[in-house]
Amino acid sequence: MSDQQAPASKTDAPTSKPEITFDDFVKLDLRVATVLEAEAHPNADRLLKLQVDDGSGTPRQICAGVREHYEPADLVGKQIIIVANLAPRTIRGEESRGMLMAASNAPKDAGEVRKVVLVTPMSPIEPGSAVS
Repeated sequence: MSDQQAPASKTDAPTSKPEITFDDFVKLDLRVATVLEAEAHPNADRLLKLQVDDGSGTPRQICAGVREHYEPADLVGKQIIIVANLAPRTIRGEESRGMLMAASNAPKDAGEVRKVVLVTPMSPIEPGSAVS
């Protein structure tokens, strides 16, 4: 066997975020949500405004920076993974009560074309189901 190592891939690159403990991770409340409505955010070119069923019985609004990657109508009825216990914040005049999970192949504002893919369950499951 050779002493040469294979070239590093993007997945081998060191992370740019600090290591967290298991106790930090379990603080996240990751849930399945079904998109009920989706529309362009009225005050932001990169955002969509989503109404989702998170299993609570009351729709939850989430603003997400995926407008360049998804048409609103294509998201309606889709199941996504959300961070349900993120503190609410107002984004360009609209309250966002959570964050959707997505993967991308390049950092934001890296000057290259990014592919953004929403994290979704492999099979339908009840809204509000826990992700662990």
